[in-house]
Amino acid sequence: MHEWALAEAVITAISDIAKKENLKELKEVRISIGELQQIEQDIFEFALNQMKSDILKNTRIKIRSIRARLKCKNCGNSWRLDQQNLESQASEAIHFIPELVHTYMCCPKCKSPDFDIVEGRGMFIESVRGAR
Repeated sequence: MHEWALAEAVITAISDIAKKENLKELKEVRISIGELQQIEQDIFEFALNQMKSDILKNTRIKIRSIRARLKCKNCGNSWRLDQQNLESQASEAIHFIPELVHTYMCCPKCKSPDFDIVEGRGMFIESVRGAR
């Protein structure tokens, strides 16, 4: 159900942009989804398509996944999310609250829990292209 809530938020944001820009039709929307969101992309796309209103009915939605990259503040080591094995409970928690990654992970090199999420967090509407 998390995917449906995110899809609803995206549809609302896109519709608001269309109204603000006085667009009568949206041609293309580009969305980026960070790996830490752990979205089931099929469900998310289905939800988006089910929620499309009149202004969005012919809109082509392109989704780009951004792999998570983490960097240790202690030793400077960088790594990817898929380089660590997460238990299903941890994975589920991160799915709902990506910031919990700090609770379940540490630097694979020095074991420090102090790291930055360099990329791959959140969801962004990259662009909206339409016609007036």
